[in-house]
Amino acid sequence: MTGFSGGDLRRMLSRLRDVMAGGGEVQGRLDKVVTLIAKDIKADVCSCYVMRAGEVLELYATYGLSQRAVHLTRLRVGEGLVGEVAAHARALALADAWSHPLFVYRPETGEDFFRSLMAVPMIQAGRVVGVLVVQTREERPFNDWELETLETVAMVIAELMTAAQVVKREELFQAEGNALLHVRLTGVSLNAGVGIGVAVMHKPHVRIGRLVSDDPEAEQARLHAALNTLREEVDALIGGARAEAAGFGDILEVYRMFADDRGWINRISEVIASGLTAEAAVQKVHDDTRIRMQQMSDPVFRERLQDLDDLANRLLSILTGGGLSAELPENAILVCRSLGPTELLEYDPAKLKGLIMEEGSPTMHAVVVAKALDIPVVAQVKGALNRIDAFDQIVLDANVGQVFLRPADELLDLYSGAVEARVQQIAAYAAIRNLPATTKDGVEISLCLNAGFLIDMQNLIETNADGIGLYRTEMPFLSLPTLPDVETQQAFYAQVFANAGGKPVTFRTLDVGGDKIAASSVHVPEDNPALGWRSIRLTLDRPALLRQQLRALIRAAEGEHLRVMFPMIASVAEFDAARRLLDAELERHADRGGKMPASVKVGTMLEVPSLLWQLDKLETRLDFISVGTNDLLQFIFAADRGNTRVASRYDTLSPSVLRMLRMVVETCRTFGIEVSVCGEMAGQPLDALALIALGYRTLSMSASGVGPVRATVRAVRLTEIEPFVVQLLDSTEMSIRERLRAFVRDKGIVLG
Repeated sequence: MTGFSGGDLRRMLSRLRDVMAGGGEVQGRLDKVVTLIAKDIKADVCSCYVMRAGEVLELYATYGLSQRAVHLTRLRVGEGLVGEVAAHARALALADAWSHPLFVYRPETGEDFFRSLMAVPMIQAGRVVGVLVVQTREERPFNDWELETLETVAMVIAELMTAAQVVKREELFQAEGNALLHVRLTGVSLNAGVGIGVAVMHKPHVRIGRLVSDDPEAEQARLHAALNTLREEVDALIGGARAEAAGFGDILEVYRMFADDRGWINRISEVIASGLTAEAAVQKVHDDTRIRMQQMSDPVFRERLQDLDDLANRLLSILTGGGLSAELPENAILVCRSLGPTELLEYDPAKLKGLIMEEGSPTMHAVVVAKALDIPVVAQVKGALNRIDAFDQIVLDANVGQVFLRPADELLDLYSGAVEARVQQIAAYAAIRNLPATTKDGVEISLCLNAGFLIDMQNLIETNADGIGLYRTEMPFLSLPTLPDVETQQAFYAQVFANAGGKPVTFRTLDVGGDKIAASSVHVPEDNPALGWRSIRLTLDRPALLRQQLRALIRAAEGEHLRVMFPMIASVAEFDAARRLLDAELERHADRGGKMPASVKVGTMLEVPSLLWQLDKLETRLDFISVGTNDLLQFIFAADRGNTRVASRYDTLSPSVLRMLRMVVETCRTFGIEVSVCGEMAGQPLDALALIALGYRTLSMSASGVGPVRATVRAVRLTEIEPFVVQLLDSTEMSIRERLRAFVRDKGIVLG
């Protein structure tokens, strides 16, 4: 391939297009294709392997190897060098393939005389559909340009092969069992609820009709016109989302930054210059980027794949003149591999009864939007796209992460009753939303919300919660390449204050690192990231990050009541160091003539056990403490709550936990420190009763917990529940949960 130029590549792509579009049998056309590639790039061998059912790669066409091996030689994914390329969707370029430990010799191919090898995956719609291989007799290295040339050729062939039905979906992904029988699929619940409806297949992949162009300048113009249209569409969605849903804007602003990324746009332009059409270049760059991001171990960057897919498909739709979403029936269950936030917003939420994804994660932007729209979500449903057909009847139980296809009448009746009961329950919560969360004997409990996006702020109105007890400031910024500047953060926090409508908001400073790696931090692999360089440890080591955030908060809080909470504090010294940075920024703001906040209150999360024995030393240093039961309990029990093997080995209602929580509330009461609970425990009605019995009067939870907890609080007498819980603190049982549930049942208290 030495001396192979951009013009040579364009001519070769044009000839490939003509061969594949011509008449005759598919086999004959592919034989011509591999011959053409081998001769144009001056290789001794060019072979095309096609993926078959059961993850087997079949030698479909070759120039240079024995023709007897065609359709005979098969390699499993992961077997040999070709199987390795397919398994990891990653190219290989080897001067001496025989010396590689994964090399597998197949005598029927006659490849004894060929030493060097370059192999690239053929990718279509994000899936590996085959492998393209070239080999030479002499040992020689391949350069980056040669590798990129073969990747471009492979991308074109993959699209042409799919169009010619060499690769068929039903062969790659065979459904199991009888499609007419009732089927149950399992996944992970990302937003609870039950949905009944018919399957609508979300098909984000846009079929590319024209792959090769002889006029790169015209294609560049098409690309930039499409990008302008893309930006206009996203801006319209941002404006509409803010007006109609009070808070989608921050999610879509992140999406807008993807659309303006110069590196991404320049890469597409470079591929257009090599001879592809604008849409083919977008697809190639997208496939390359997607494969690289899939290799990353960092879950945050992998979650941004959905935004990348969304963006590429929207741009492809503009270039090809197509549309992304279909008209929905009245009761639609959307089925997809994954999707981005703008794709979800294209559908009518009134008709969308549920969402099923083969991929998906709790913090992906589409899931955040689905939660705000109260759409039940079950993700990580293996085989969903194979097993579910369009217009299949579906029952989606996102309370337990199950999907029932073509359910029997009895099951359908059962879930229809559950849906009706849920509607009635929601109506009952709505009827008491404006009533105080006060026990029957007059004890007032403050119910607050946990939030992380502007979209969550609308729940303040819907639930009539008393404020935001925990605002996770890192959530909107996790996908950005750098932490936003002070002005950007200030504008964002000002919107939070505006949407709060005068109710208090407690801002937790950046909690990054561990399982939440922001680009502002350098991700260093750690054996146990939950106990590593994260949260306040990271921001104290990089004080400029924390100072910029505090500066933005102070500016946004001019005339407002500012509440700042530091996470992961393990010692008084750490709190003092963080407080000094806040005081320095307050002094800086005053010196520059800025309008000061109406008041400033400072607190800490209590989630590191070592702080339990230093609470008395915090009396004069802080105003409030919020108990983060999620991390605190996993540290106390030395049990990772994300590990299913050990997470169930402890219970939030174990006597040891309750005794610890009792000690915290009594200490805070002694020293006049405000105290609340903001972990998941606060939003569970039975657990909330225990917390109230221990003395907690402020609970912060997700929006879905406010109605049930309010109803439960209003149904109980503290004078009855408190002595019962206190007497159980000395129990040696693993948990008092069942005893507390029996007590509640005996008293006729209906848990929300």
